[in-house]
Amino acid sequence: MINNIISTFYDNADMIKAPQMSAYMKNKFPFLGIQKPKRQQLSKEFIKEAKRGKTIDWDMVNRLWDLPEREFQYLAVDYLIALKDYIKPEDIEIIEKLITTKSWWDTVDAIASIIVGQMCKNHPELIESHILNWAESSNIWLARTAILFQLKYKENTDVSLLSRIIKKNSEQKEFFITKAIGWVLREYSKINKEWVREFIKNNALQPLSIREGSKYI
Repeated sequence: MINNIISTFYDNADMIKAPQMSAYMKNKFPFLGIQKPKRQQLSKEFIKEAKRGKTIDWDMVNRLWDLPEREFQYLAVDYLIALKDYIKPEDIEIIEKLITTKSWWDTVDAIASIIVGQMCKNHPELIESHILNWAESSNIWLARTAILFQLKYKENTDVSLLSRIIKKNSEQKEFFITKAIGWVLREYSKINKEWVREFIKNNALQPLSIREGSKYI
């Protein structure tokens, strides 16, 4: 199954779009030139078959991650999202490796807000064992993941935890951290404007975090 989807992706490479897609990602990764709608079309049966298995093939995930073209990392993330309810708490170490290798916002944000978010819903003990450590990590992608893992929690957001994690990172001037803080505050403001308003008022945040977090309040 994995050999077929890899071959299918290579067979559908678009060498005109590839450099454009790479340039959009600051030329950090080579691309095949397969845009998201086409990629999802090509991988539809692969994902459908994978969901029937109800188990994670980590060797396959690692193989996709090791391939040079970025579309294969996207496929690995799509695969994990489809099977997110079957990820075990001990798999957090592998997830950490995916966050910290070939790191950029395009994979990290989906892993953080969907995969890690669901893992922490299913296994809340991971917050104490990993998320709080990530929040203080010198690796910006682990810190960003800690900030964003509740992004889709809406009314189930633990505001005490959110506040704690933001405060651990509020003095950082790293763009991907300050942007993440603003993003998660902006999303939560859709649920509770007053809490976000008061949080921004009473805490020293970077200008970008304030600007992003205040958009809807």
